[in-house]
Amino acid sequence: MEWLNYHHLYYFWNVVREGGITAAGKRLNLVPSTISSQLTTLEETLEVKLFHRVGRNIEPTEMGQLVFQYADEIFSLGRELMDTIHGHPKAGRIPLRVGIVDALPKMIVRDLLDPVFKLPEPIRLICCENKKEALLAELALHKLDIIISDSPIGTGMSIKAYNHILGECGVTFFGVDELSGPLEADFPYSLSGTPILMPLQETTLRNDLDVWFESLKITPLIVGEFDDAALLKAFGQRGDGVFMAPTVIEEEVQRQYKVSIVGRTEKVQYRFYAISIEKILSHPAVLAISTAASHTLFAEKVAG
Repeated sequence: MEWLNYHHLYYFWNVVREGGITAAGKRLNLVPSTISSQLTTLEETLEVKLFHRVGRNIEPTEMGQLVFQYADEIFSLGRELMDTIHGHPKAGRIPLRVGIVDALPKMIVRDLLDPVFKLPEPIRLICCENKKEALLAELALHKLDIIISDSPIGTGMSIKAYNHILGECGVTFFGVDELSGPLEADFPYSLSGTPILMPLQETTLRNDLDVWFESLKITPLIVGEFDDAALLKAFGQRGDGVFMAPTVIEEEVQRQYKVSIVGRTEKVQYRFYAISIEKILSHPAVLAISTAASHTLFAEKVAG
């Protein structure tokens, strides 16, 4: 069995972290030529190319990024080991790297991830928010364990990944008292001509809302469009327009933003997916998220 030289791996890890051989050399008090030779030896041992040159700089290849992820976990566990031996509190042993599509409501993301902190195994939660396409690229490089998304991965994608439905619920519309009061009686038709805050057009929710409004011949006055759900709610809290959120968190929205319910619909649905490269989920924290979502978060609303 061929053993990995962890000194070589440690040099590689520092080069990636510091952004180059020279910077890593300063951190390790080594001349660049020493580090370069160790990197070459590591590449020969692994039989892969770890870096490619971009202008005057070097950047990790796809395989280099994968090796860095493993190295990061290895040295993180090493620090944990030393902390444990010397009686320091242990950090989370099992990392969970979650990509979050930036258009998702933060409240429901928090509720979806809440089971992570109730597991007997200590978990270190690492959240990264970005556009779905960027997150899928990270997932393909094994830099994420799952992506929480409002839409499934489509066909024709270069990455082979699987959709795991977490749950779905209707849409609740909110507004400050001055707006919500007059709109409740004739909802949803009262939304015609009413100032409304909407998600951006390329989102799944926006497309579904547009179709629903058109089917009912409702023409709201769109005064703002947002790719960030929290920012949209902040404008709604000021009274700039009616806004929407998942029905399962309507009580939290009312409490936090001091707004009232205008109305609800089940004709438009928020849907939430976990996207992973695994067909069958195995990470204990991901399994807890999936189980709690289907049996608690969304099930309670259905039962109610």
